[in-house]
Amino acid sequence: MRKDNRQDEADETRHSERPTLKTLAFMTGLGVTTVSRALKDAPEIGAETRKRVQMVARQIGYRPNRAGVRLRTGKTNVISLVLDTEEQIGGFVSDMIYGISEALAPTPYHLIVTPYSRNNDPLEPVRYIVETGSADGIIISRTEPDDKRVRYMSEHGFPFATHGRTRMGIEHPYHDFDNRAFAAEAVRTLAGLGRRRLALLPPPPNLSYYHHMREGFAEALAEHGLSEIPFPAATLDNSIDTIRASTVDMMRRRGCPDGIVSGAGGATFALVAGIEDAGLQLGREVDIVSKQSSRLLHLFRPQIYVVNEDVRLAGSELAHAVMARIAGAPVASLQTVSRPGTVERAHR
Repeated sequence: MRKDNRQDEADETRHSERPTLKTLAFMTGLGVTTVSRALKDAPEIGAETRKRVQMVARQIGYRPNRAGVRLRTGKTNVISLVLDTEEQIGGFVSDMIYGISEALAPTPYHLIVTPYSRNNDPLEPVRYIVETGSADGIIISRTEPDDKRVRYMSEHGFPFATHGRTRMGIEHPYHDFDNRAFAAEAVRTLAGLGRRRLALLPPPPNLSYYHHMREGFAEALAEHGLSEIPFPAATLDNSIDTIRASTVDMMRRRGCPDGIVSGAGGATFALVAGIEDAGLQLGREVDIVSKQSSRLLHLFRPQIYVVNEDVRLAGSELAHAVMARIAGAPVASLQTVSRPGTVERAHR
């Protein structure tokens, strides 16, 4: 006995390796065009219909065919996060990805991480994405004051957002943490604890937030009449072993600092190890105020003072900024800065 057409379609649905719009149309009893518009939240499709189509799509694991989408619309529905493979430890990478992914989840966009090594040209992965059109927008980190990636994407009219600001006269979307305010507040906290000789463990000087952190640190030192003890030959980019050895060297010198400002939680683990290697006690001879993104320092030494940076929020802000830029939103509306919270003891 010959099966009717609907039975043939049902058999095809069950045996298909990948659900299609036709699969969804058959299962919901709607037309392919209606299903397609419901998936895109088209306002002319009723709310109940949109909800039903999207629920069925989730249940059967429907995913749009990107090649087909690109042919029809010229878009990939991909956002690329160009990320340094050596980003600091302590959850920065995972929190950034989580924040971006959470923002993209209710949209047609998908996240692809494009890794690169800081030993290579950071422009190369950006140039590849732009030239091949393999994403609709790009998010970059480790932003520099005069960033050639920003200049390149701006000149090519390619939507992007940066984690950090530039000083090159080009307006662009960004999200940043106010490292100037962080460093100033850290110095004020140490001054309030009676510390007079302070050291700063900063990021490398080629990055934008180095300059913000240095400016806040220097201004607060002058405000409170404190002295700076230069940190010997180390930045946040150095290995844990290098930071630890540099700290030992600094803390064994005559006139060593009695207060340290650390720009990252991961580096603070090495700072504390170096202080203790030098025979000194945290909270007695020296205090530390550290920025952290992972909230792990309270498990390590409760004497540390911390300022929390919400990297998940940064990821979310950057994702919304780049999607809005793709949609044509004005740049001035896509620039945000997070203010640091109050300095608190790590055990709280």
